[in-house]
Amino acid sequence: MLERFKIMSQIYTDYLKEKFDEQGRLTEVDTVYKENFNFAYDVLDRIAKETPNKRALVYKSCHGDVREFTFQEIRTLSNRMANVLKEDGITKGSPVMLILKRRYEFWIAMMALHKLGAVAIPTSHMVSGEDIRERITRADVKAVICVKDSEICKCVAWAGEHVNHNFKRYIVGGKKEGYTYLTEQMDQASDVLERVDTSVKDDMLYYFTSGTSGEPKAVIHDYSYPIAHIITAKYWHGVIDGGLHLTIADSGWAKSAWGKLYGQWFCQCAVMVYDYDKFYANEIMRILEEQKITSFCAPPTIYKYLIREKMEDYDLSSLTKAVTAGEPMPTEVAEKFYQATGLQIREGFGQTETTLLLCTMDHEKPQKGSIGKPSPLYRMKIVDENNQEVPCRNIGEIVLIPEKPEKIPIGVFKGYLGDEALYKEVWEGGVYHTRDRAYCDEEGNYFFVGRSDDVIKSSGYRIGPSEVEDILMKHPAVFECAVTGYPSVTRGAIVKATIILNKGYEAQPHLKTELQDFVKSHTAIYKYPRKIEFVEELPRTVTGKISRKKIREADFAKLNQSKK
Repeated sequence: MLERFKIMSQIYTDYLKEKFDEQGRLTEVDTVYKENFNFAYDVLDRIAKETPNKRALVYKSCHGDVREFTFQEIRTLSNRMANVLKEDGITKGSPVMLILKRRYEFWIAMMALHKLGAVAIPTSHMVSGEDIRERITRADVKAVICVKDSEICKCVAWAGEHVNHNFKRYIVGGKKEGYTYLTEQMDQASDVLERVDTSVKDDMLYYFTSGTSGEPKAVIHDYSYPIAHIITAKYWHGVIDGGLHLTIADSGWAKSAWGKLYGQWFCQCAVMVYDYDKFYANEIMRILEEQKITSFCAPPTIYKYLIREKMEDYDLSSLTKAVTAGEPMPTEVAEKFYQATGLQIREGFGQTETTLLLCTMDHEKPQKGSIGKPSPLYRMKIVDENNQEVPCRNIGEIVLIPEKPEKIPIGVFKGYLGDEALYKEVWEGGVYHTRDRAYCDEEGNYFFVGRSDDVIKSSGYRIGPSEVEDILMKHPAVFECAVTGYPSVTRGAIVKATIILNKGYEAQPHLKTELQDFVKSHTAIYKYPRKIEFVEELPRTVTGKISRKKIREADFAKLNQSKK
C-alpha cells in the first residue's frame, strides 16, 4: 500500500505543485511539464513500467460480460494499434475520428493516437451521416474508427459518398466488408513502438460542440490539456489510488476526457466503463454495488432516475464521493440522494473549451444550489456587458481572466478549427467569455442562472430558468422539466414550463393551476410559469443535456405556422 501511494505521488506531483493552508485545504497550484510532454508515453507507459499489473480499466457490456485491463495491457494494445495505423499512413498531425460508443477500444485508440502525434476526434454515436460528413470535411479526416453497429456504419457510408477525399475505415466488435478489422490487425502487429516526438503545443483533440447558432464549432486542445484534469479527478471527483471511478458519459463527449481517462489515470485510479444501449437506473445501481465503485459522476438527469429506485436495497458502502455537472442539479434530487446514501452531491462547472472551472472541492461542504468556487488553476469573475466585475448577488457573465495577458491558461482550448474570428470574439477584452450567467455570494460561491440566451426577459425582469425549474422539481407531480421564454406581445416573453409528469399523475388543467400556485408560493410572482405544457419527453443535445433552445425553436415554429 505504501509503495502504491509513493508511485502515485511520483507521477502526478511531478506535474502539479500544490500549496495548502493550515487546515489542509488546497489554496494554490502550479503546473510543471516539459515541452515534449505526452500523456500516453509519460503517464500511461510509466505506470505500466512501474506497476504493470495495476488495474486501469474495468469494462462491462450490457450482456454482462466483464473484462479488466491492466496498465501494461493498455500500453501493449495501444502500441500494437499505433503500429497498425502507422503502417496505413496515419502519422503526426493526422486527424482520426472515433465513433466507439462505450467500447473499451476507445481507450486503446486514444493512447495509440497520442503516441503517433495524431489528432483524435471523439464523436458521439448519435450523430447523423450529415454530421459525420461535415466533420470529415472540416477536419480533413484521414481515418474513421467505429464500432460494428448498423446505424453507425450506415452513416459512415453515407458520409463517404458525400466527401471529396478518401479516408481509411477501421472497425471493432466484428468484421464488416469495406472496413479493416482492427482487432485482427492488432493481433499480428508488434508491441514495440519507438517514441514519436511531440510538443505540448501540438493539436491533440478536436471536439465538435454545438453553439447557440450556426454549425458546430471544432474545439482544439493541445497535449498539455490532460495535466489540468488532475484537479478534476483528485480534488473534485475525489478519486483514490487503486479505486474505481464511474462517470456516466459517451466516449464522444468531452465529459469522457474529464471523467474516464486523464485525471483518473494520473492518480492511478481505475476507470469503470459500462457499455449499454439503453439506460436503466437499476443496472447502474447494480454496477455501483457489484463493482464497488468508489467515486461517481453523472449528470442531474441520471440522479433523477436513481432516486426513483429503492436505493436502500443496494450496498453502496464502497461509494464515498458523488459529483455532477452539465446542468443545474435540483436541490430536491440532491436531498433525496443524500437521505438514501449519506453523500452530498458536489457540483462542478466547465465547458468543452475548458477543463473544470468551478467546483465544490472534495474537502469542502457544498452550499445549497451552488456550482462551487473557482478552481485554483483559474482566475474567474462575474462581469457585466463592459467586462466590469459586478457586486455580490448581482447576475452577470462568468469569465476567465488570464493571470498574464496573452498567455492562455493550461487546459483552456487553443482555438476553433478554421474560425479565428470566433476565437477572437470569445476572448473579447482579454477575457474568455463563457456565455453563461451566474451570481456570487459573499463567501465566493457561484450560483448558475443559465446560458445568456436562456435567460428570460419578461416585462423588464430577468428570470433565470434554473431557479424556476428547481422549484417545480420539488412538486411531487414533476419528474423533469425545462423552463423557457415564450413570445409575448405585451411582455416580451412569458415563462413557460415544459414538464414530464411522474407516474400516477395526469395532464389535467387543474394540475397546471396547482403547479402555478406552487411556484408563486416559493418565489416572486413574476417568475411563475404562465404557460405549462405536459410532454412525454424533453428534447436533448447529443450530450444528453436538456435543450431549451429546441423548445424555443419549436414554439416559434408553431406560432409562425398559426399566423399563416
